[in-house]
Amino acid sequence: MSVPFYLSGYRPVLRDILKEITIIGGGLAGLVSSILLQRKGYDVSLYEKKEYPFHRVCGEYISDEVKPFLKRNGLFPDTSEPSEIKRFEFTSIKGRSFELPLDLGGFGISRYVLDDFLYQTALKEGINVVTKATIIDTSFEADRFVLSTATEQFETKVAIAAYGKKSVLDNKLQRGFTRKRAPFIGVKYHIKTDFPKDKIALHNFPNGYCGISAIEDDKYNLCYLGSRDRLRKYGSITAMEEAEVKRNPYLKGIFENADFLFDKPEVINEFSFAPKSAVEEHVLMTGDSAGLITPLCGNGMAMAIHSAKIVADCIERHYTKDKLNREALEKEYTKTWNDTFKKRLRVGRRTQALFGSSITSEIAVSLMKNSSFLAYQIMKNTHGQPF
Repeated sequence: MSVPFYLSGYRPVLRDILKEITIIGGGLAGLVSSILLQRKGYDVSLYEKKEYPFHRVCGEYISDEVKPFLKRNGLFPDTSEPSEIKRFEFTSIKGRSFELPLDLGGFGISRYVLDDFLYQTALKEGINVVTKATIIDTSFEADRFVLSTATEQFETKVAIAAYGKKSVLDNKLQRGFTRKRAPFIGVKYHIKTDFPKDKIALHNFPNGYCGISAIEDDKYNLCYLGSRDRLRKYGSITAMEEAEVKRNPYLKGIFENADFLFDKPEVINEFSFAPKSAVEEHVLMTGDSAGLITPLCGNGMAMAIHSAKIVADCIERHYTKDKLNREALEKEYTKTWNDTFKKRLRVGRRTQALFGSSITSEIAVSLMKNSSFLAYQIMKNTHGQPF
């Protein structure tokens, strides 16, 4: 049997192919930035390892901070009728709860629907979208990138990484957070259940927490963050759910009474909330590739969309026809990204310490019940302003 070239060390040389802007990854950040850049007159190619439509592990709640931008640019999926979410509920492991209105509100829609909507929009805009293709290597030389998939190698002037929580490229780029194994797993289901459509709830269980909120078509997203070590201890997702997730009475009721729509859950393993850089070896990082906010803040999708706008605007300012000021582009993008998101990510990491244990989850409920100001401050500092 023949050995694939990327295992044997062979690289096809197609250096006569020069692409203007290449986006690595077709999630929210990748698709939105590709559309914006194509509309600005650039020649854009996007590479996605899967084929649309498909499911992703994601909370599937988006803060309304991005709604004006999406509607302004024809990127809001009105026909899919996303749910409108106005209330937030939080419960401790023992089942104590508090509730408050969301300051901005948000909407719920599955990534299966939203990503495919944006993908179809990208095709209509004339973007070269290559699916079932993974960028497995990158290098930078002579002021341009050389990118490789399993079947081709080409050059590109600007490279944007939008591949999400983790990728083989993180190791290739020797990013700092890859030196330490991350302790988290993410698990997602779609369900049908009896739950208010205007509410998003966050339920603690030992060593993790689980969110539930309405999406489209009378369905709900049920997604939780758990411990890789606890999964190893119990041996399976089902056994861990029985032993730990169902310790919260709210979650026990959901798991035992809901209609689960997937044959098996969507799972992602070992992703990191550690700080990351917005630029790595001249590659512009967007969305989760640049920084992953803890799921309890429920704002990663909005951040991905906003980061797509930031990178597109920065490129437009520093890349005119036949002239690219790469140093200025990287400097402005890094500063703008940090000014917009760095504090939110830091607050999210610190807030996460209040969740996932009996003692701290009880303290968190008591604090927030007795101080709505504290609850609103956490919410305010993990959400942005409409743009």
